[in-house]
Amino acid sequence: MIRLIALLGNPGTEYRRTRHNAAWLLADHFSFSGGLSWQEKFRGRWAALSPGAAGGDGKLFLLMPQTFMNLSGECVRDLMGFFKILPSELAAVHDEVELPFGTAGFRFGGGLGGHNGLRSLQKNLATADFYRFRIGIGRPARGDVSSHVLGKFSPEEEPLLEYFLGKAAGILEECVRDPEPAEKKYKKALIL
Repeated sequence: MIRLIALLGNPGTEYRRTRHNAAWLLADHFSFSGGLSWQEKFRGRWAALSPGAAGGDGKLFLLMPQTFMNLSGECVRDLMGFFKILPSELAAVHDEVELPFGTAGFRFGGGLGGHNGLRSLQKNLATADFYRFRIGIGRPARGDVSSHVLGKFSPEEEPLLEYFLGKAAGILEECVRDPEPAEKKYKKALIL
């Protein structure tokens, strides 16, 4: 059972609509997002949804770390310790350059793929054994990967972005409700 969705991103207006903040953009598309009451604690914005929000009998927590991507594991660790959440009950939502734009993926464990948010989670949780919901942002055809990740979505991607995120949010909610079958079904899901 997943009890925590950690949406990895960077605070600040300059990062608001960048590819690296795809997880934060996804939060606006959750079916329960209209009823969220965000609180500030653990160096992040978090919300606790009532039992049954994700289909389980316990509360589901959402967390948007405000520590920047490279340190996001610190507040995830603190919230998990406070609410006694195990790493296997965590779903980290993050951008993924190895998946094309318009694709999402869900899996348990795996490598870090050079992602600093995942690296921080592994360091602070002392394990990489947690769920990952990957939002495809694609790899640049040319140029620096870092500039691509920290850059805005392209004029070709922007009109498709809200549709993509809406569909991805629905898939994530399904993954949270029943992670094991969802992992097989959504290892790599083409949305667009």
